[in-house]
Order: sequence, then C-alpha cells, then structure tokens
Amino acid sequence: MQEIPPEESLIEYPSDFPIKVMGKAHPDLAQTLTEVVLQFDPDFDPATVEMRPSHSGNYLGLTFTVRATSRQQLDDLYRALHGHHMVSIVM
Repeated sequence: MQEIPPEESLIEYPSDFPIKVMGKAHPDLAQTLTEVVLQFDPDFDPATVEMRPSHSGNYLGLTFTVRATSRQQLDDLYRALHGHHMVSIVM
C-alpha cells in the first residue's frame, strides 16, 4: 500500500475516528470485536460501543470510535476487522 504523506491525508492524527462494523447477530459479537479493537487502541473504552440491531434482528451494527494515531493503525485495524469470521462488512 502506498504511503500517503501527512499533508495529503484527510485525517488529522491523533483524532477520534468511528469505525462501523456489521455482523450476524451473536451474543459474543460485541465482546469479541472489542477485543480486536483493543489490540490497536489499548485505551479504547468498551462502554462507548454503539450497537444497533437490524430490523429483522439477524444482524448487529456496531460503531467503535477509536483514537486514531496513524494511517497505519487504521489500516491494520480495518484489515483485522474485515478478516474476522464474525464480520460481514466494515465501513
């Protein structure tokens, strides 16, 4: 992946950055993905996770607002979440 110079980035670091994740409804989804997020943002507060079930209740949308410190951190977190078997989509 090509490195983007800081002056060309649309994100200022550090900053609070929301990451939205959707996965099939499962009792452990939020806890499991919170553990993934904590690997990349050790100061993340699990109490701040926003949860929204789908209309049918088959899916659960989660928003994790992390403290982004670099493009690399965000890229690595997106890859880890996207590659997780419980995740359907990451936005």
